Amino acid sequence: MTNTNRRPGRAWIITPGLRTDRFARAQKSGAAVAVVDIEDSVAGHDKHTARTASETFFAITDPPCTLGIRINSLTTLDGIKDLVALTAYTARPDLILIPKVESPRDIELVAAALDTDGYTPDIWALIESPRAFDTLPAIMHAPRLGGVIFGSADYAASVRCGMGWDALHYVRSALINAATAANIPAIDAPTWELDSPDILRRDAERAKELGFYGKGCVHPRHVKVIDDVFAPTAEEIAQARAIVAAADASGGTVTTVDGQMRGTPFFNAARALVAEADRTS
Repeated sequence: MTNTNRRPGRAWIITPGLRTDRFARAQKSGAAVAVVDIEDSVAGHDKHTARTASETFFAITDPPCTLGIRINSLTTLDGIKDLVALTAYTARPDLILIPKVESPRDIELVAAALDTDGYTPDIWALIESPRAFDTLPAIMHAPRLGGVIFGSADYAASVRCGMGWDALHYVRSALINAATAANIPAIDAPTWELDSPDILRRDAERAKELGFYGKGCVHPRHVKVIDDVFAPTAEEIAQARAIVAAADASGGTVTTVDGQMRGTPFFNAARALVAEADRTS
């Protein structure tokens, strides 16, 4: 399925490829996208076992969400082995997540290896290195790219910076700008504190305010918080409908709504929000 303009769900959950006992829990967590990971969560000597075991992640009837896999970097032998293994999977992923992307060539290679007449998976890129940010425009315009995810941990490790919001604010903004220019969605990195819903909610609110479409998570209990934050509130929807009504009444010229000046940028944003609300209601 080629979905370069499709918007995914808000919450993404990732689960280790060796932990087959966690597969069903991730799939039924309520996340819109569940990803089985055979990259960072798997030690080198277990890569073969993980890529073999992960096939069962996709062997379910009527999955409750989009099912994906994070392969290894295509600059490694394990990444090449992952692509070979995926061509032999009987049940295949809806989505391929490529880590360490620094060139559009990575997306092209996955598409060339996996695309067939009956199978064109959604291909997403993890943006997690300084070099990736240097080549963002080229990456974003790869024809088969469905969206991007920010890899905060790897980026922070690369530049030896902190992982606080201020330290990573610039690169998050750069990623949002490039993704929006290419008309593709961007998903924020997970919050790594497992037992602090307040920190998770604060991070999700900041990500939403910055322009991210959704957020990753590493535990099922994070899903509801992310969905709650990113879903438009009743107040936001009502305000958007009022702006759309005012735009129609004014013939699209500048007007006021609740004492605030509103014009074309506000009209466009409001129409997009109303369309989303009507589509998901």
